[in-house]
Amino acid sequence: MTVKVRFCGAARTVTGSCLHFETERARFLVDCGMFQGPKTLKSLNYEPFPFDVARLGAVLLTHAHIDHSGLLPKLWKEGFRRAIHATPATGDLLSCMLPDAGHIQESEVEGLNRRNRRRGRDPLEPIYTADDAERTLALLDTTEYGRWTTPAEGVRARWWNAGHMLGSASIELEIADGRETVRVLVSGDLGPDVGTMQPRPEGPSEGVDHVIVESTYGDEDRPPIALGARRGELARLACATAKGGGALLVPTFAVERAQEVVLDLVHLMDEGAIPPTTIHLDSPLATRASRVFARHAAALEDGAAVRAALASPRLRYVADVAESRRVTELDGFQVVLAGSGMCEAGRIREHLKARLGEAGTVVALVGYQATGTLGRLLQDGARRVRIQGDTYAVAAKVARIEGYSAHADGPELGRWIAARGPVRGGVFLVHGEPDAIEGLAMRVIGRGVVPEERLVRPVLDEAFALPAGGPPLRDEAASRSRRSRPGLVGQPDWHNARAALLLEMEAALDEAPDDAARLEILARLRHAMPSPDDRRGRPR
Repeated sequence: MTVKVRFCGAARTVTGSCLHFETERARFLVDCGMFQGPKTLKSLNYEPFPFDVARLGAVLLTHAHIDHSGLLPKLWKEGFRRAIHATPATGDLLSCMLPDAGHIQESEVEGLNRRNRRRGRDPLEPIYTADDAERTLALLDTTEYGRWTTPAEGVRARWWNAGHMLGSASIELEIADGRETVRVLVSGDLGPDVGTMQPRPEGPSEGVDHVIVESTYGDEDRPPIALGARRGELARLACATAKGGGALLVPTFAVERAQEVVLDLVHLMDEGAIPPTTIHLDSPLATRASRVFARHAAALEDGAAVRAALASPRLRYVADVAESRRVTELDGFQVVLAGSGMCEAGRIREHLKARLGEAGTVVALVGYQATGTLGRLLQDGARRVRIQGDTYAVAAKVARIEGYSAHADGPELGRWIAARGPVRGGVFLVHGEPDAIEGLAMRVIGRGVVPEERLVRPVLDEAFALPAGGPPLRDEAASRSRRSRPGLVGQPDWHNARAALLLEMEAALDEAPDDAARLEILARLRHAMPSPDDRRGRPR
C-alpha cells in the first residue's frame, strides 16, 4: 500500500490545518486545527471527523496556534488516547491555549443557547469543554528540535524550527513504504526571514520527495520593514491617539503577537517616543502565555528585553470581566490589547462595541485578517458592522501596521521551497486563500523547483498517494467522500451576505426622507422574499 495523505483542513483557506496520513502499518495526523472565519467554515468544527479516530496512532503538531491545535480536545472527546508529539515550548503553550479554547466554547454556546431559547430553537452543546482540554494535555509527548523520534510504526519524524512563533516547527517525515522510504516535509506556518523574536525558518536541504507548504501570504511581496520603521508607525498612531484623547485598540493574537506589541510599546514609552500611559493587556490567555514566554526567553532572539517588557510597571494584566468592563469606561489616552486577533471572539469585541463610534478611537490591526471576519471588514473600510447581532457605526480610524506578520511573504516562501529542492515528487500549496495560492504557484513554477503538473492545490478532503521519487497521484475513491458544499473556501459566506444586507437595509431606512419612503423600501423587500408556502416547499 502506498503512503496516502488526505487534506482535512486548511485547503484553499487559512484555518483548520489537519493532514491525515495512512500507511500499511499506521495512521496519524499532522495537526488537528479548528476552523475559523465565516460561520459556514466554523460549522465544520461541529461535524464528525472525516477519518476513523479509533485507528489513529499519533498526532504530530507543528505549533500551538488554535487553527493547528484547536480540535485536539474534540479528538480526545471521541476516544483518542495516543501520544500528541510537539516541541516543549508548544506543549507549555497548549497548557494555556487549549483550556482557554474550551472555556470559549462553553461561554459562546451558553450565549447562543440563550438566544436560541428566545427563538424557539434547539440548544447546542459545545464542541468540547475546558475539562476535555485539560485531559487532552496528559497525552503530550515533547521532543526537541533536530531529534529523530518514532511516533508510529514505520514512521520517523523530526522537528525543524519554523521561525513562526515560540515552539513552532516544520516536520520532516520518513515513512517506510515496503522496500522504499517516502520523505515528506510539512512546513507548518513559516516565519519571515527577519523577525523580532524568532530566527529564520529552517529545514532539510535535500532529498525530499514531497513538500506540503503554507501559502498564507503567497501573493504578497512585502517590502522589508526594519524594526525601527515598524515601531515608528506604532509611535505615530499612538501619538495621534493621545492627541485626540482616545483609546488605541489593538486586536491581537494572545500568543507571540501580544508579547511582541508589548515589547514595542514599552520600548517606545521608555524612550519617550510616545506619551506614557498604562498598557492594558486584556486577555487571560495572553497573560498566561506571557509567563510561558518569560520561562522560554532564552529561546527568543531578544529574550532579555522580552522578559523585562513583560514585567514592566507600565503593563497591566487585566484579570477578570468586571475589570475589563471598567477599562471600556476609562476616559483619555490609553492602550488596550485584547483578543482575538481577527475580532471574532474574546474581549476585543466589548471594547469595539464601546468605542467604534468614537472618532478619537484608533484600531491598529497588527495581524492577518481572514476573509469574512470582523477584522477584515474593518480593514476593508466598513462604516457599519454587526457584532453579536447588533449594528455599530464605525467612526474610529482603522489602520494596519505592517511588519508584525509572523508569516513569510511570497518571495520568502519561494526561497524556502527552493532551498528544499530538488523536490522529487510534488509540492502541495495549503493554508492559503485562492489568490494567495495562485500567487505562490507562479513563484514556484518560475523557480523550476518542480514541473507545473506536480504543483498541487488540494481542496478540502482531497486525498493523494505519495510515491517515493514520483509525482503525487489523486486518490479518486477517497476524494469522492469529501465534504463538498459552497462556502468552504476563503470567501464570504451567506452569513456575511446576510449581515451586509441588514446593514444596507438599515442604512437605506435611516436615509429615507420620510415614513412613506421607508414603507416602500420594506414593501419591495417583502415582495422579493418567497411566500410562507414557498418556504415550506408547498405549491402556492
